[in-house]
Amino acid sequence: MTDIFEFKTRVMPVVVLEDAESAVPMAEALLEGGIDAVEITLRHRCALDAIARVSARVAGMCVGAGTVTRAEDFGRVAEAGARFALSPGLTPALAQAARAAAIPFIPGVMTPSEIAAAREHGYLLLKLFPAAQAGGVEMLKALASPFADVRFCPTGGVSAKNLKDYLRQPNVALVGGSWLTPADALKSRDWSRIVTLAREASAIAGG
Repeated sequence: MTDIFEFKTRVMPVVVLEDAESAVPMAEALLEGGIDAVEITLRHRCALDAIARVSARVAGMCVGAGTVTRAEDFGRVAEAGARFALSPGLTPALAQAARAAAIPFIPGVMTPSEIAAAREHGYLLLKLFPAAQAGGVEMLKALASPFADVRFCPTGGVSAKNLKDYLRQPNVALVGGSWLTPADALKSRDWSRIVTLAREASAIAGG
């Protein structure tokens, strides 16, 4: 991992929460399973509350905000306590807002031109999204030579089945995925299942 991100995990859960009350036990379950970072997406109105709760109450968990698509989002997520942000894309306005908020940012890319543009803004850790549709592991292999200084966080279509293949790529710093916090497990508050999924992913990443 790059030094500006305060976590060690190479597997980052991408979480859509519909109930802020679930945020703390969810984060605690992930941490118990060996994962010390989580991306809570801004896809539901409770997201900022969820980020604030994890930031304040789960020591050891580095909480980030995902689906940051508007410049004004950066101030809101930073105020809530997010320690980093991710976006499915990148615009000049997003880059400017990220710098102003002084929050580490992983912008999304899908094509070589987008990677080149992100690098011009100073970003060398990028979210390949949606990874499966972009070409997956084969795309990462193809990008390795022309963008030797860039590392990626592939997200979208990553699962326990292909996790090891992604993490084997030298230009992959970490991966993002929603399989670690399934919607039905969140709804039923099945925290033991999330602990198990996190442990399995941590074991694969560690191996």
